[in-house]
Amino acid sequence: MTLPHPIPAPGERFNFAQHLLQLNAAHPDRPAFIDDRGTLSYGRLADRVARLASGLRTLGLKREERVLLLMLDGNDWPVSFLGAMYAGLVPVAVNTLLTADDYAYMLEHSRAQAVLVSGALLPTLNAAMVKCDHEVCQVIVSQPTAPLHGAEQDFDAFVAAHAPMAKPAATGPDDPGFWLYSSGSTGRPKGTVHSHANPYWTAELYGKGVLGLRAGDVCFSAAKLFFAYGLGNALSFPMSVGATTLLMAERPTPEATFKRWTGGVGGVQPTVFYGAPTGFAGMLASPQLPARDQVALRLVSSAGEALPAEIGERFKRHFGIDIIDGIGSTEMLHIFLSNQPGRVRYGSTGWPVPGYDIELRGEDGGPAPDGEPGDLYIRGPSAAMMYWGNRAKTRDTFQGGWTKSGDKYLRNDDGSYTYGGRSDDMLKVSGVYVSPFEVEATLVQHAAVLEAAVIGVADADGLTKTKAFVVLKPGSSVTEAELKTFVKDKLAPYKYPRQIEFVADLPKTATGKIQRFRLREMEAGKS
Repeated sequence: MTLPHPIPAPGERFNFAQHLLQLNAAHPDRPAFIDDRGTLSYGRLADRVARLASGLRTLGLKREERVLLLMLDGNDWPVSFLGAMYAGLVPVAVNTLLTADDYAYMLEHSRAQAVLVSGALLPTLNAAMVKCDHEVCQVIVSQPTAPLHGAEQDFDAFVAAHAPMAKPAATGPDDPGFWLYSSGSTGRPKGTVHSHANPYWTAELYGKGVLGLRAGDVCFSAAKLFFAYGLGNALSFPMSVGATTLLMAERPTPEATFKRWTGGVGGVQPTVFYGAPTGFAGMLASPQLPARDQVALRLVSSAGEALPAEIGERFKRHFGIDIIDGIGSTEMLHIFLSNQPGRVRYGSTGWPVPGYDIELRGEDGGPAPDGEPGDLYIRGPSAAMMYWGNRAKTRDTFQGGWTKSGDKYLRNDDGSYTYGGRSDDMLKVSGVYVSPFEVEATLVQHAAVLEAAVIGVADADGLTKTKAFVVLKPGSSVTEAELKTFVKDKLAPYKYPRQIEFVADLPKTATGKIQRFRLREMEAGKS
């Protein structure tokens, strides 16, 4: 995809942490991050990053050795992530909602030499270290909740005890910069290795090029920093333009989100919010939804799953602001296909982000015709280097310059793309592909429906038919027959769900993505 203007590539020597700090050196007093404990200015951030980097190297950690980052969102998170990169180490940012077994696997898989951990998560980390064979040399604890023992050190004291590192590690743009673990639907998560240059490209191409972020913005992301989406939203993008970020340790419930929107934390209101479809549905259904004049939002982004048109349109009617829906992945680091401010087609994921190429391929590997579903492939400068220790999956996903996303899409006449579903979620009913997302997006248009998930189930003849699991809004009611008729009136007859089961909630990942495979497992268990 041709860029409207050339973007300079990083030089032979490039350290992403140093890059961000240099960009903001001229305004040291400007707030960089604000959490529930206070404000961290750009100048103070630079000092703490350099001190932490010095301390990590003093521990004996060497270039490209991994440091596990298991921390709740707060001002110590960017210090930890950037401090490790500044030192030439490789932070491995992990989901804070996992189990001790998960962390034991990640410690062994990454061979992390040190851990930066929030005090609230230290008991789970300790349980993980007991379970794994790998030995960690140092544990540095942010905001301890109990006395520290053995190899544990207090984060603030550790940072203060070391002079700033004189200069950053002389890394290059293609050197390993950090890892993110992908949230696989089955099997162990994959350690996705990104370079120092990758977040530079996402900030230039999407944060600046599509969203148009600016220095006066206050950014707030429901997606946490350990997600690829949240890392760009709340660190790479705002720091690349000198903006301010609100960080929140607690879960992004509607109530917690509204508190930040209306200035309930430090009196600062976000101008940019990044969310996900499930969160937007919950907020719009909340009786505490703020009025338009109570918020300062100028830009709202969505990713994680495709945004149903009805949710985007309802949000626009209430707040007068479009939701800019896009799709990204851990492997591509951020969004590569997106609607744009001033150019939104609800029900689609928009157009290729300039700097990225998109291909849809049919079952034979050739181009998929317009209007027919195809497998989505992406080519762009932010693709991950590999999955650590998993050559087979690396070769399957990263094919030359192209990355296989695992998603099905259709290309529309105007060049926009419409989501069909995950490749392994697509259904063939009566010999024709049915997109679970299309049926779900139709169901949620009903006034009584909060959420829906669709899977394929075999009928008495062994033929695949659609079944919907539906969560109703509080106090609402509707019959199965009424919902079937509602869908029949809006979609081709073969697409309506033959069965509908009403449930209290749907299984989801930590990012809010519906886990349809869990529903398939549940159905299989009934037979």
